[in-house]
Amino acid sequence: MTWVPDYVRQAFSGGRQAPSVGTARAALNFADPYDNLYAFGKLWAGYDAPVVGAFHGLMFAMVGNQRLQPLFGYCGFGIFEARREANGNVRLRGKEVGYFSDPRTGDILESWDNPFTGETVKPFNFLNDRIRGELGADMPRFEFGDGADTPTLMNEATATVNPDGSVPFILPWETCGDRTLLSWDYTHRYRNPVTPAQWPMASTGEFINPSEHFTFSVDTAALEDRSVASVDYHCGFSRLSPWWPWMRMGQSGVDGVLFGRMHSHKSARGFADVPAKVLAYTEKHYPDFLEPPGDWDDGFPIGTWEAYARDVAPEVITPVTGRSS
Repeated sequence: MTWVPDYVRQAFSGGRQAPSVGTARAALNFADPYDNLYAFGKLWAGYDAPVVGAFHGLMFAMVGNQRLQPLFGYCGFGIFEARREANGNVRLRGKEVGYFSDPRTGDILESWDNPFTGETVKPFNFLNDRIRGELGADMPRFEFGDGADTPTLMNEATATVNPDGSVPFILPWETCGDRTLLSWDYTHRYRNPVTPAQWPMASTGEFINPSEHFTFSVDTAALEDRSVASVDYHCGFSRLSPWWPWMRMGQSGVDGVLFGRMHSHKSARGFADVPAKVLAYTEKHYPDFLEPPGDWDDGFPIGTWEAYARDVAPEVITPVTGRSS
C-alpha cells in the first residue's frame, strides 16, 4: 500500500464534494481580469488546501519528413495551492516532478538506449520545488535567458493589447454545453543555459524554443460556485521542444524536435489519480515532493534546461580556471 501524507488523507477523504447547483453560484464575467484570476486560480490550483494534478503520456521524435517515432513516456505530478489577496490578485505556490518512462510498462527509466546515437544515457528527472508567484490584472510575461531575450507573453494569440501596450489578464474561456473550456499556451525562445561550449554533447545550440499547450475542460457549475474551493479538470497537454539535454544529441547531426502528447487531470481523488509507479518512485527517491510547499514566498519556476545546467557538471574544462564552470 502506497504511503500518503496526512494532509492528503484529510483533504481528499470526502472533504471536497461535488457542488450542489446554485449553492453559491454566480456567473463569471470573463471580461473582468479579476474574475479571470479567480477562475484560473481555482482551476490550475485551488483555494484553502493543496491539490494534486498529474500528467502522463508519450513523447515522439520528429526528424525531417520522416514518420514520427515514439521514444519514451513522460509523466509526473504537481502539488499546488492558490490564495486570493485583498487586492484581488491570486498568489500561487507549488512543486512538481517530471519523469521519463517505458511506454509499455510505465516503469520510470533509469537508463535509455538512444536509437539515433547508439549511446545508453541516463534520463534527467525534473524536480521543481520553487513554483511561487503572484498573478495580477496584467497577463504574465515569463523572463528566461538573459536581458537580450524577449519575455514570453502567456496566451499571445488571444491576448488583448490595450492602446498603452498593457495586456489585461483576460483568458479565452469558451462554453460548450455544461462545460467551460480554456486554452493556455506559452511559446518560449531564449538563450540555452546548457551552452554548446560547456556541454557540446548535451547542447542543441545557442537558443532553445520549448512550448507547452493546455486545453482544459471543467464543469461550469463548479467553476461558478464560490463555495467550491477547487474545480476538477481534464486537460489535453502537448509539448514541443528541442532534444532534451540528457539525450546527448548535440553532436548527433540529427536535426529534429520532440513532440509530446499527454493527459493531465486534477480531482478530489488527489494522489489516487497519479499513476501508481510514478507515486511509488517519488516515495522512494524524492519523498519531499509528496508534501506541499510550506511558504508563500516569491519565487520563479526553474526550467528543465536551467536545472540541467545547475545540476550536471559541464563536459568541457575551461582553460582559464582549469576546472569545469
